[in-house]
Formats: sequence, C-alpha cells, structure tokens
Amino acid sequence: MTSVGKEEWAIVVSGLTKHYGEVVAVDEVSFKVPQGEIFALLGPNGAGKTTTIRMLVGLSCPTAGDAQVAGFGIGADLVRLKETVGVVPETSNLYEELTLLQNLIFMAELYGVPRGERRGRAERLLAEFGLLDMRETIFRNLSRGFKRRLTIAAALIHSPQVLFLDEPTLGLDVMAARNLREMIRELNRDGTTVFLTTHNIPEAEALANRVGIIVKGRLIALESPEALRLKAQAATIIELNLERLPEPVIEDFSALPFVSQAYKEGDSRLRVVLEEVTSPAREAPAGPAGIYEVIQLAQSKGLRIRSLSTIRPTLEDAFVQLTGVEAEVMRMDKVSSPGARPGSSGGGD
Repeated sequence: MTSVGKEEWAIVVSGLTKHYGEVVAVDEVSFKVPQGEIFALLGPNGAGKTTTIRMLVGLSCPTAGDAQVAGFGIGADLVRLKETVGVVPETSNLYEELTLLQNLIFMAELYGVPRGERRGRAERLLAEFGLLDMRETIFRNLSRGFKRRLTIAAALIHSPQVLFLDEPTLGLDVMAARNLREMIRELNRDGTTVFLTTHNIPEAEALANRVGIIVKGRLIALESPEALRLKAQAATIIELNLERLPEPVIEDFSALPFVSQAYKEGDSRLRVVLEEVTSPAREAPAGPAGIYEVIQLAQSKGLRIRSLSTIRPTLEDAFVQLTGVEAEVMRMDKVSSPGARPGSSGGGD
C-alpha cells in the first residue's frame, strides 16, 4: 500500500480501551484506516467488535485511549463526528410503523438535512436501493433483506464520509447477502470509506482491502487478506472428506506427531495443519510429514475417507492458525438483541 498522509486517514485509533466493571471488552486497540478503504474487523462473538464501533461513533465512552473519525475526535468533536458518519447497527434502528419514505425523511430530519432537501434525498436513495416502488410500504412488512437495504439507505441520508456496518449480512439468505455485498462495493467505489464488523470470514475475505482480527478485546493481526493467507501458506493443510466426523476424535488428530492443528470444516470435513519438518526423526512415506499418521488414525477410528486433498490456505485457515478459534465456532449464528431505535447501536459484543 502506498504511504498515506495524516489528512488521508479516515479513522485513527490509539490505545482504545473499554472496561465493563472487571471485564475488559476492548484492550488497548490501535489501528488506522485510510480514506476509501473497506476495512473489516473480524472476530468471534464477544470479541469486542460491536463495542469498538460504539466507541468510534460516539455511542459509548472509552475507558482509555482516543480516536479520530473523518478528522473529528470521539470526545471533544462528538457532535461534528456524528454528522459525518453513518451507522448501520446489527439490528435495524428504523420505525416499524412508518413507511419507507417516512423513515428516510425522519432520519434526514434527525441528521439536520435542510427541510427542502429531505424528500428529494429520500426518493433518490430509495431509487438507488431498488425500493422506490415500495416507498409507501410499512417498514414492518418488508422482508429481512429489504429491511437491511433501507437501514443502509437511512445511514446514507446525510452523505457520510465513513459508513460503519455491524454484521451487515447476519440472518440474510444467500441472494440477499450477495446483493448487499455488491451494494457495499458500489458505495465504496463512489468514495465512501466502509468499516464493517463480521464473524463471517469468507465475507471479510470477499469485501475487505484489509482485515483486523480481534480476539478477547485484543487486536492480534492487521493485514490484507492475501498477506494473512501467506502467513498460513508455510504449513501444509490437508483436508479429509469423511462419511462422518465425531467431535471427540478431532483432539486425537491434534495430538499426532507433525500436526499443529486439526479442526472441523463443515459437517464431515476435517482440516489438518501439518508442521514443516525438514529432517524427521524417523522415515515416513513420500509426501508431507505426518500424512501417513493422519490416514492411519482415521482408519483406526473407523472413519471412512471419501477423499483427501492438499488445499491452498484461505483466510479462514489463517484465522484458525492465528487465533486457535475454530472456524465452526465463527459460523455459529450470533444471537441478535431486540430491535433498537435511532441512537442505539442494536446488539453488542
């Protein structure tokens, strides 16, 4: 990445920390996001992703540390900051009883958009998001995907420089999620800096220029998806497609010589990360060190191997190696909190 001057940073975070009593939700997190980037904060449920967003948009005060967003501090410049950012919480903050058009006009009023511009901006956004023909529809009657579209449109009503998205595709079907990801790319192509949180690793890989990985409140990695994949490339990863994969047997594979990690991928696939061994203490069959032992163990456990292949590491593999958090845990649905109204972040972690 080319060098970025101070004036070109959309977000600058320094030692940001948040305590809830004795619980440390965010622990001295520091990073920078240049203007025009899609930045993803990736982590398991409860890692501190939503708490970080809440502090960056002025909905929660940090215990320590500081940050600037679009050049405005999260303390002294809070009013100007809120005028400059758009926030899409995990749970919609719009009014169920209002129509789509009424919701957008009301949000325009909250953000201080001049009266004469509110309806025009609202109708333009409805058209851009494919919702203009539904403008008189009551919000509660929309599908989840359309509700998500309108929530993003509402966050853009005041033309923010930075858009924050908390778990943007959570709970959407495959097609709605795909459409929403393309919408995020289009917003970014138009110049909007996008900061999103997700526990969906393939989503972060598909969207983000750079990915920060946060676990238990600490930022443990910050790289491009490709750079993170390269960190996992040094090890050999083999995937066994099995007829069945009992959970307890995964620990047996992890305990094998030459194996650094073993984890479940989907319902019946097992991924085994083999250590690089240049001079093994004993002879092994041709191929990566440890593969023979993996096959033997599978057979001894009565596991029928449908296929075995060496795979190119994905961002998910890199995440597992860096954090020790299994990909299966990351894919578990996050329990959403009840709906919130404007001024609330909706949900939390």
